[in-house]
Amino acid sequence: MRIGLFTDIHGNREALDSCLDHAAAVGIDRHVFLGDLVGYGPDPAYIVDRVRGLVGTGAIVIRGNHDDYAVKPKRGMSEMARIAIEWTHKVLDADARAWLGTLPFSAQEDDRLYVHASAAEPPEWHYIDNRAAAEACLAATAQRLIFCGHTHVPALFHSIGGRPAEHFRPLANKPVPLLPARRWVTVVGAVGQPRDRNPNACWGLLDTDEKSIAMMRVPYEIDETLRKINAADLPEWLGIRLKEGR
Repeated sequence: MRIGLFTDIHGNREALDSCLDHAAAVGIDRHVFLGDLVGYGPDPAYIVDRVRGLVGTGAIVIRGNHDDYAVKPKRGMSEMARIAIEWTHKVLDADARAWLGTLPFSAQEDDRLYVHASAAEPPEWHYIDNRAAAEACLAATAQRLIFCGHTHVPALFHSIGGRPAEHFRPLANKPVPLLPARRWVTVVGAVGQPRDRNPNACWGLLDTDEKSIAMMRVPYEIDETLRKINAADLPEWLGIRLKEGR
C-alpha cells in the first residue's frame, strides 16, 4: 500500500491542492492527515470540506493543536497564532468546528501509529525536535512506526534494541528504507507552512510494500495564498514566512 501523509496544512488551499494533485499523479491508495488542518492560513473552511470529503474514501484524520484551538481558542499562543485562530474560529461554521472537535488524537493501523505531535501525551502537543523527545515518543507506544508532524520540519529518528535514538534529515523526494529491525519516528514536513527554509509544500509518501518513506516537495502558488492572507487582514508576517519557508 502507498499512503500519503499530510500534516500542518494550516488553511493553505493552494499548498494542499498541489500536494493532493501530486499524490494522485504518483499514485497513492490512502490519505492520512496528521493534524493542523487549520490555523494561520486564509482558507480553513475549504480545507475542512476537502479533507472531510476524503474520509468517505477511507482517509484517516488526526486532530492537531490548531484544530483544537479553532474549536475553542486558548490562551498561551503567540500573538500571530492567536489572531489567526480567533479569525479561523469565526470563519468556520458550527458544523465544521463540531467535526474538528470529534477528531481523535491518534490512530493505530497495523504496526503504525498516526499522531499530530508525540505518542507521549498526545493532547499536550510535545514537539519531537530532538533525540530525547523521540525516545519519549517511542517509549509511549508499542507500535514500530510512528508518523507525526507539528514541528513543520522533516526529520527521521530511529532506534534499535533500546539504544539511544539516532536522527537525520531526509533528502527531498528520496525514499528512505524503514529497516524492519529498527523502530522509527517520522516527522513529516508541513504542507501549508514549511519551516525548513524550503518554501515548497511537503507531504510524505509511505510505501508499506517497499518499507520506505519519502518526503515529497511540491511548489505551489504562494503569491495567491499571500493575496488571500492580505485580503483577510491577517498578520502580514504569516505571508512573509511562507515565502521564506520559516
